[in-house]
Amino acid sequence: MNLYAVVLAVIVSVLLYVSLSQVRKVKTKADYLVAGRSLPWYVLVFTLLSSWIGSGSLFGGAENGFHNGFAALWQPAGGWLGLIVIYFIAARARKFAQFTVPDMLEARFNPTARILGTIAILFAFTAITSYQFKGGGDILHLIFPGLDEVARNSFGMAAGKEHALGMIIIAVFVILFTALAGMTSVAYLDVVIGALTTVTTIIAVPILLNRVGGWEGFHAALPPEYFQLFGKFGYKNGVSQGTFAGFTRAMEILFPTMLLMLGNQAMYQKFFSARSEKDAKYAVVGWVTGTLILEVLIMGIAVLGAAMFLHAPDLKPREIIPYVARHGLPSFVGALLMGAIFAKVISTANNYLFSPSTNLVNDVYIRFANKDASDKSVLLLSRIIVVVLGCWALLQGARWESILAMSLYAYTIYSASITPVVMATFFWKRATAAGAVACLFTGTFVTIAWNYGANGFFPDWLKERDAIFPALIASVLCLVIVSLATPPPKPEQLAPFFEEK
Repeated sequence: MNLYAVVLAVIVSVLLYVSLSQVRKVKTKADYLVAGRSLPWYVLVFTLLSSWIGSGSLFGGAENGFHNGFAALWQPAGGWLGLIVIYFIAARARKFAQFTVPDMLEARFNPTARILGTIAILFAFTAITSYQFKGGGDILHLIFPGLDEVARNSFGMAAGKEHALGMIIIAVFVILFTALAGMTSVAYLDVVIGALTTVTTIIAVPILLNRVGGWEGFHAALPPEYFQLFGKFGYKNGVSQGTFAGFTRAMEILFPTMLLMLGNQAMYQKFFSARSEKDAKYAVVGWVTGTLILEVLIMGIAVLGAAMFLHAPDLKPREIIPYVARHGLPSFVGALLMGAIFAKVISTANNYLFSPSTNLVNDVYIRFANKDASDKSVLLLSRIIVVVLGCWALLQGARWESILAMSLYAYTIYSASITPVVMATFFWKRATAAGAVACLFTGTFVTIAWNYGANGFFPDWLKERDAIFPALIASVLCLVIVSLATPPPKPEQLAPFFEEK
């Protein structure tokens, strides 16, 4: 019997039980959207950790590590820097205690900011959900190698849509778990998943290090660039382009991650779900610790995997961690790691599918269409929207190939539009509604245009650049210039976000 399949079945059964056990607790809009504002700090730690570390780290970051070694840590380092700022925001966000980031944007600016914020979140978060589906499909393919053949023979799926059946299966799981109990389900699933992932990665790293021959064998198995500050970031066609080129590429992966962390709606919804302001602030401390440990362990597994399987003919770089679980670890440990990765993908997809569904319900339907909507109608509509957005994310996953490219695209949309406005909400009293609207529109437009064809007109050296810096510079300039050119906000707009002195 396939041990990996058995472990996976057990994990899915546990997750389903946890999710179903929370359904009866969901009776109101607040229960579904923010868990009745009842989450203690220790639950918040795991749900924050699980919502942050998903396919972007386990597949996109690991793909980066496979190609560039430990220089790939520049990507999660952006998150670590963002967490320093978040420590000072968490309690203030809980004090505001609404449901979504667009709630904050309207309270601080105007309804147009709410709408544009919702649009940016929809594009970014469904893209993030889509590559969770792709990562889940990769895992199922490794556990059940015949899935692609089944898809072609039984369903007529084109051979080019690799792992399509696996993606559909994971999408069904995610949509089911998310629709059942909303934030309550998401949070308590994350406790189980976070504990499992932490334990299995801690066990896996020393086993892999021993198998490559310790530190000496590890260094001997890989090119020296894998242990340098910028790895191969500054290389083109195998030739180094200099330190500055490496630094530029490092910043292009650090900034989107940092800015996504700073403005991440999934994170703010967790703070809105906290039992108290103290719980929100304490949770950030645990989150910092957990993120540092897990991201380093995950990257360590990816680079150790490169040392073992750098030239494996059947390996896709983005699959290095599940591949290591399947071929580089003792069967039981490998099965646990594979199950933990699968559960992590489900957890992150839950978070990023749930979050935009709350935007459509809270920021569009309730705000503009039916302000007196009953709890029953809100719950029903929320579940329907989860299904619709899940299908949209699945279509996006079928379009893209690289999880790393998908993650940077999603991060950049959010980083260049939402994050500057969220930071201005808490730190710049002079920011105005007109400036916020200009920033939101410009950041979203430049990122989408850059990634969907406008770069076809650019010279070759510019096509290779990520959209983060042009989009961020344009959006921040709009925020500052338009804000300074328009009348300052009224005191009542500032009151919920700045303490009186």
